[in-house]
Amino acid sequence: MRTGLAGLTSRGRAFLAAGTTAVVCAILLGQGALTRVGVLLVALPLIAAFLIGRSRYQLSLVRTVGPQLVAAGQPAQVSLELNNQGRTRTGLLLLEDQVPFVLGTRPRFVVDGIRHDVHRRVTYQVRSDVRGRFEIGPMTVRVSDPFGLVELGRAFQSTVPVTVTPRTVALPTIPLSGAWTGSGDNRPRAFATGSAEDVTVREYRRGDDLRRVHWRSSARVGELMVRREEQPWQSRATVFIDNRLTAHRGQGVASSLEAAVSAAASIAVHLTQRGFTVRLVTAEGEDPNTAWHDRGSAQNTGPLLEALAVIAPTQRSHLATDWLGDSTHSSLLVGVLGGLDDHDQAVLRRMRLHGSSPMAIALDVDAWGRAPRSTVGKSTAATADWLNALGWRAVSCGPTDRLPSLWQELGRRAITGADIPLESHPSARPLTGLTGFTRGAES
Repeated sequence: MRTGLAGLTSRGRAFLAAGTTAVVCAILLGQGALTRVGVLLVALPLIAAFLIGRSRYQLSLVRTVGPQLVAAGQPAQVSLELNNQGRTRTGLLLLEDQVPFVLGTRPRFVVDGIRHDVHRRVTYQVRSDVRGRFEIGPMTVRVSDPFGLVELGRAFQSTVPVTVTPRTVALPTIPLSGAWTGSGDNRPRAFATGSAEDVTVREYRRGDDLRRVHWRSSARVGELMVRREEQPWQSRATVFIDNRLTAHRGQGVASSLEAAVSAAASIAVHLTQRGFTVRLVTAEGEDPNTAWHDRGSAQNTGPLLEALAVIAPTQRSHLATDWLGDSTHSSLLVGVLGGLDDHDQAVLRRMRLHGSSPMAIALDVDAWGRAPRSTVGKSTAATADWLNALGWRAVSCGPTDRLPSLWQELGRRAITGADIPLESHPSARPLTGLTGFTRGAES
């Protein structure tokens, strides 16, 4: 009864106050009919509080989100399935799910009483223009009587994540210098050395020749194993994004960082569709969730987009170089760069040696904000020219430029041989004595 009285609504308290007043007035005025009215007004909320307070509902909730990986601007559907596992019928249920404000307003539903072992399902949609990983839930359930006199709250603590990935655009097909390594199983390479005892085995796959079954390994493992006599060559690509706070301008979705993330996501998806195994590298180093390993294109796209969905600006001023120590594999290198400073010269030179004819999209960060340049000392045009002098294929990108056109320009430079090595570039000699980048510096 104490629990039920604690859940009295404003209407229930008004009934109690009106009933008590009616009873007192009836006693003072000697009106018997008014006494019966007052008793009825007092009894209604008390009976409702007793019934609601002693009820023991056993509700279960199953929340599903489809899809859990959704692009920015696209809706995702949330499904709530309630099941009454108790013996008694529930009262009127008021449902309210907790949703981050970027996904929309909090959805509210009114569900009639649910009988024993009966399922009720409600759905709603969420949509966000901001990338990131968000939690949906917990959900609160308020049980009320038919008159709305008593209302008790319950809560389900379970939550479901939903990841909003950056916007991507389709890119045209261009010549890629890293494609010489082959793609997947298209260009196998036989082992040059090794005996029959050093044979590498793998699990049997449907369609494998039974003559390649390695019976000794199959007996040891307990399942069919086949000899791997060929090792496939895999095209590899590295997508580098400069996410330093000092290298970007603007706020929110209109910042240059968001443009860089969207460009990196589009390039990563395009390369995976071309058969490349892609890893993501930021100013803080290689992302462990997108490291190179054997997996299909569709399986590689998901981790890349998830990593780009949660990428945040970093406070560090220097670019990490630990990932450049891996010199065992040559790969295609594509960089999405913001504003650069003089201490970035050595890192970009090492990146140039690490990749095969690397490509870069240099963002005109000043165009994304009106704040005066403080730490970034080189204009975007000079940055692109300097990268071209180093042997990169670089183009500048502004807020109104279309990424497919810039990507097509990079492909055109590959055909015409516009990426001239540093030693033969006519603008290389004036940069040899450069100690720092200056705004509007000649390249």
